[in-house]
Amino acid sequence: MDGKTKAIVSHITLIGWIIALVINNSEKDELASFYIRQNLGIILLGFVSGLIPVVNLFAWIVVLVFWVMSLIGSIQGEQKLTPWLGQYFQDWFKSL
Repeated sequence: MDGKTKAIVSHITLIGWIIALVINNSEKDELASFYIRQNLGIILLGFVSGLIPVVNLFAWIVVLVFWVMSLIGSIQGEQKLTPWLGQYFQDWFKSL
């Protein structure tokens, strides 16, 4: 499986993210690693936004937009950071 395919698979629910992570561990690819880190941040952001009732709807819309932007970037095969938080995701999850 090439890096672009792994990057796209990482966007397909949490199970797809886990599959992409396991496959990428055996054969590292920079594009796949980039989007695995971005998606982990987006997944955690979605989880945290679900815990805050006041901003829940707005936060879910923002998370959905970030996810779509990330998916489009992975389909194009380009490393596009998530707005505002993408560089933090890369720094926080650099071990993946």
